Amino acid sequence: MVGKKSAASVALDVLIYLVLGLFALACVYPFYYLFIYSISDTRLVTQGVSFWPRGFSLYNYEQVFQLEGIALSFFISVARVVVGTALTVFCCSLLGYLFSKQEMPARKFMYRMLIITMYVSGGLIPTYLAYRSYGLLNTFWVYVLPTCVSAYNVILIKTYIEQLPDSLEEAAMIDGAGYFKIYYKVIFPLSIPILATIMIFAAVGQWNSWFDNHIYNATNTTLTTLQYKLYKLLNEAKALTDLLKSGQASSADIQNAAQALSPKGVRITITMVSAIPIFLVYPFMQRYFISGIMIGAVKG
Repeated sequence: MVGKKSAASVALDVLIYLVLGLFALACVYPFYYLFIYSISDTRLVTQGVSFWPRGFSLYNYEQVFQLEGIALSFFISVARVVVGTALTVFCCSLLGYLFSKQEMPARKFMYRMLIITMYVSGGLIPTYLAYRSYGLLNTFWVYVLPTCVSAYNVILIKTYIEQLPDSLEEAAMIDGAGYFKIYYKVIFPLSIPILATIMIFAAVGQWNSWFDNHIYNATNTTLTTLQYKLYKLLNEAKALTDLLKSGQASSADIQNAAQALSPKGVRITITMVSAIPIFLVYPFMQRYFISGIMIGAVKG
């Protein structure tokens, strides 16, 4: 039988749980603060945020979702996440599998050129000119095609595939399967952990991205993403704050709007709207994320 723990061991366990609990609280509290502020009455919450909402109200969310074009922007962002993530996972996984094959022509040269892209970039202006020459400007494809291949993702997938038993591919080849059939019948199903990790990276990156919309699709308002829409709204809220501070806001309409929907409330609500989808998806992918990172990072 296992003996009872000593007083020192119990004290150490309590200390460890206390430290971890405080660390978890420090991570969770900022998001909890934002959530409570966003569902509180704007006038009451100026007195301070408590553990419970002050005058529960969804007015901030109602105002944000009633913005003109917000539904279309949300659809564009969701489409971008779905299409962009699917293309990234497919292209990176296929390229990672090909790089794991010694028979691939010019394998070492192409792999080294891929790695160079992690350290050297052409810059914003050459990138803009390249996208323009390809006809990607003011199109949906400028969101998803440039991110199809990521050197970091390819390295992770290649490293993971190289750890799979060679006997699996050899058995498939004996049965007459070619490289591409082996890829989608054997390699792809066995690579779910690392592919789920790449999926999280790609989805979060696509969802949070707004700068490419600002640079490459600024004139096409039908392709405005949710993040860029909210970014412009944040700027408008900041402008309203500056106007109020300067004392130039003498209009009754501006004053009433500021009281009903404060710029700080707008910023916090937008932050929650941007973060909630990721919070909902990540818990379901966490176990794949951890196992994929651990296994894919064993070799360099």
